[in-house]
Amino acid sequence: MPEVLKAPLVVEFPFTRSLGPVQSAFLTGLRERVVLGVRTTDGRTLVPPVEYDPVTAEEIHDLVEVAPTGTVTTWAWNHAPRRGQPLTTPFAWVLVRLDGADTALLHVLDAPGPDAVRTGLRVRVRWAGERTGAITDIACFEPYDGDPARPGGHSGAFEDPLTGIVAPARLDYTYSPGRAQSAYIDALSARRTVGERCPSCRKVYVPPRGACPTCGVATAEQVEVGPRGTVTTFCIVNIKAKNLDIEVPYVYAHIALDGADLALHARIGGIPYDQVRMGLRVEPVWTEGARHPDHYRPTGEPDAAYETYKELL
Repeated sequence: MPEVLKAPLVVEFPFTRSLGPVQSAFLTGLRERVVLGVRTTDGRTLVPPVEYDPVTAEEIHDLVEVAPTGTVTTWAWNHAPRRGQPLTTPFAWVLVRLDGADTALLHVLDAPGPDAVRTGLRVRVRWAGERTGAITDIACFEPYDGDPARPGGHSGAFEDPLTGIVAPARLDYTYSPGRAQSAYIDALSARRTVGERCPSCRKVYVPPRGACPTCGVATAEQVEVGPRGTVTTFCIVNIKAKNLDIEVPYVYAHIALDGADLALHARIGGIPYDQVRMGLRVEPVWTEGARHPDHYRPTGEPDAAYETYKELL
């Protein structure tokens, strides 16, 4: 049995969004060291502010300043901070009801240990030294034994208000492909492509999944396919991806390898992007030391007839 593989993987992308008047005022306020909430028609003050009343769904936009001091309503201790979290030393996740607010704000509390944290603890905002208009403009909360701060009554009107933000999204995890895909990857290192056949419907799936996606039964019979195949569908990529040294435009395609009943996707090279077409016969191109084909190129064979791949679109 081949070794089951593991690898660290990162999924990361910037999420860009526009801001409406309420979120714009809230984030611009943080940049100016002001915390704003929004008042509902029945007099509740919600922090962080929302554009619609969560009870009545009524649109709300009456901004009101609240104090940078407040009370911990609940908490959980984080013994081992992870990459990208607000503090690098152990801290408490806290819900804080700021003075003047009726709801709690999730953030972090800088405390020497869990014994220093409790429900009902009085805290205050510690502002970041450099502020850009983000929730991280509140660097954290810290214990506070003084009198409640008085808000200044700011209306939410600021010079140069924010109209949009870019929020980075990132997920770090360890991926284990399991028995079937480990065998597939191991075969690729020998420049072979191996799928598995369903014992019920007899279809061959590449990459193998360990179970037939149609019948739901376990698969184990290995079948070598390809290396040549047929382009079934494709798209032209016009945006250059970060850390990907490929000139645009280029083509990504679904390729039905000979002997397989499921198309895999790969880049098409060795041909102008506007000459790639359905039915194009292609073969893999390997680079030295690679564990998978770098791309697929035309074989020079006549195009495959539509009838031979129409079920694999």
